[in-house]
Amino acid sequence: MTKHFYINLQKELKNHIFDYLLLFTAGIFFLILLNIFRGQRTIEFFVLVSFAFFYIIWGVYHHIVNETLHLKTVVEYILIAFIIIFLLKIIILP
Repeated sequence: MTKHFYINLQKELKNHIFDYLLLFTAGIFFLILLNIFRGQRTIEFFVLVSFAFFYIIWGVYHHIVNETLHLKTVVEYILIAFIIIFLLKIIILP
């Protein structure tokens, strides 16, 4: 099962390298912005929410390109984005 997972992961990365590179670059940019604005709670929250919205838009775009977009997929991306906001705001950035 693990071998099957890695084979599919390699295919996914090879077929959609631009999508994942964009997400990775945005994530690095997000972390840099959080570091730059450390201590400024309002701006940190704005950066956090902006990344969450970017993540949702990225996920919808990715599934539109793959022609696999469904309502449950969009809801999943929204829930994951809100979990990211919750965890970073409540636990890491109190």
